[in-house]
Amino acid sequence: MTHKVLKATSEDLKTKAFQIREEVFVVEQNVASEEEFDEFEEESHHFVALDENNNPVGSARWRYTDKGIKLERFTAKKSMRGRGLGTAIVQAVMDDIAKNVESGTYLYMHAQLPAVPLYLKFGFQKKGDQFDECGIMHYHMWKKL
Repeated sequence: MTHKVLKATSEDLKTKAFQIREEVFVVEQNVASEEEFDEFEEESHHFVALDENNNPVGSARWRYTDKGIKLERFTAKKSMRGRGLGTAIVQAVMDDIAKNVESGTYLYMHAQLPAVPLYLKFGFQKKGDQFDECGIMHYHMWKKL
C-alpha cells in the first residue's frame, strides 16, 4: 500500500486530518473528543497522510508555544502501522519545521510509549518520567532543531 504525506493547507485536507484523528484517538484510544480537538486547531500547521485512494491514514500537527515548537497529534491508521507511515509523517513535519523555524529552536512532544522508538530515530530524547495524558502513558521528548 502506498501513501503520501501532505501539508493540510486546504479545508478538505484538514477535514481528512481530523477524520483520522477522530478514528485513532477518539474511537480507538477512547480520548474524549473535547480533549482531542482543542483551541489550537486554527494556529497549528496540520499534515495528513493519504492512501492511493486519497483516504486519510495518518496525521500530525505542529505549533508555536512559549517553550518552542510542539509536535502533536501524530496518528497512523491501525492497519498501516509498522509500514513506514509514521517515519514518513515525522519526516514531513520535521522538513516543514526546518523550512519555517530558526536553527537551535527547542522542539518537544508528548509521545505515547509505543511511538518512543520512532522519535528516538529522529534524535528526540526522553525527559523525565512517564506520565498519563488522557488515560494514555507518555514521555516528554525533546530536541534542538
